[in-house]
Amino acid sequence: MSMPPRSPAFIMLCAVSLIASAGNMALQAVLPAIGRQFHLADTLVVGVFAISALMWTLTSPVWARLSDRLGRKRVILIGMAGFSASMAGFGLAATSGLEHWLGPVAAFVLMAVARTIYGVFGSAAPIASQAYVADRTAPDERTQAMSLLASAQGLGTVIGPTLAPLLILPVVGLAGPMYVFAAVAAGAFVWVARKLPSGGVTRVPSPTGLPDHDGRGLWKDGRVRDFLIYGLLVTGAQAINISVLGFHVIDEMAKTGLSTLQAQPFIATAMFAGAAATLMVQWGLIPLLKLEPRALMRWGAGMALAGNLLSIFAPGFYGVVVGYAVVSMGVGFARPGFTAGASLAVGPAEQGAVAGLMMSIAGISYLVPPVVGVALYQVATFGPFAANAVLLALAFLICLSSAALRAAAVSTSVGAEVASEPPASQPGPEGNR
Repeated sequence: MSMPPRSPAFIMLCAVSLIASAGNMALQAVLPAIGRQFHLADTLVVGVFAISALMWTLTSPVWARLSDRLGRKRVILIGMAGFSASMAGFGLAATSGLEHWLGPVAAFVLMAVARTIYGVFGSAAPIASQAYVADRTAPDERTQAMSLLASAQGLGTVIGPTLAPLLILPVVGLAGPMYVFAAVAAGAFVWVARKLPSGGVTRVPSPTGLPDHDGRGLWKDGRVRDFLIYGLLVTGAQAINISVLGFHVIDEMAKTGLSTLQAQPFIATAMFAGAAATLMVQWGLIPLLKLEPRALMRWGAGMALAGNLLSIFAPGFYGVVVGYAVVSMGVGFARPGFTAGASLAVGPAEQGAVAGLMMSIAGISYLVPPVVGVALYQVATFGPFAANAVLLALAFLICLSSAALRAAAVSTSVGAEVASEPPASQPGPEGNR
């Protein structure tokens, strides 16, 4: 069963990813200001994401297995319901603290509970969406399909921070973006429930005749191990960049006399620049250059490294924006590279399992790196960017030295044709992850 990028099903999956990405980035845009108004330590504010990341990491393999057993559509719907509930809960907790219905500590605890809900259910929809696409694309189409799915997330990272300042409403204030995205996700739940084909695909049995691979121990498999290590390094560095960005912009604008709330549009501008850079890569350069996964990974690590070096040596708000944009370009290359590479490295019976591992990487990257990055930032402004430079240099070395990645490049030489036509995704119809 084939699923062209222009098909309604693919557009729906892209919309699911867009909504989740936009909501989370809108939350990222306002969270530093919420934390500063609560007078909480920056590391404690970032720590709320570590809680959800822990749950995400623990539950991702579970959702991968359930997507095989319950069906992709059912797990997508579970994930969307969890996302909507978590955003609404976070909004209520933030409102309780900002309106002084509760003390800041109590409100923060409730925000952590809401993010825990997101951590438990948040990985379900992207795992099942990725596996849904993998089920319905041929190997020589998969890099393009994964790139388009990833670019939907990129579009969400444009929309979320761009809308966030506009959604800081008179009654609910900084919690406004959470309420809006909770409602949008609820509407999308109904749309997907009614319109997305549940259509199971016939799974190819494993050569041994045993049940499909459930993912246990797959992280040690030589076919995918280097893709996973690379992904951890790159997404860990990206998590640091994202977590530090809001505080960095607030502090840079404070030097010009602007308050925390007045700095909010500047945070949105920086996030918009990064998201636009990602989209330029995923919608423009990847289809144009027709790179195979290893080349995408090599370009991604190199550009993300350059962006972090710019953040060290180019001071001021414009240096922050340019550095973050270059980092985002690098991640735009890297993410579809290691995601598609890992998918292509395994067989049809292991697609759900490898999708679960990819989602686990996303969770692990937000466990420790953001807290460490913000702590380094409080010690010295250049600290998190220097640490990222080390991580990304290691990722680049993996691209040069890994036998598994070289083998994948040979086996996917047909993949030079994966983007032989321009992506069907445009800002209007598509939505993404």
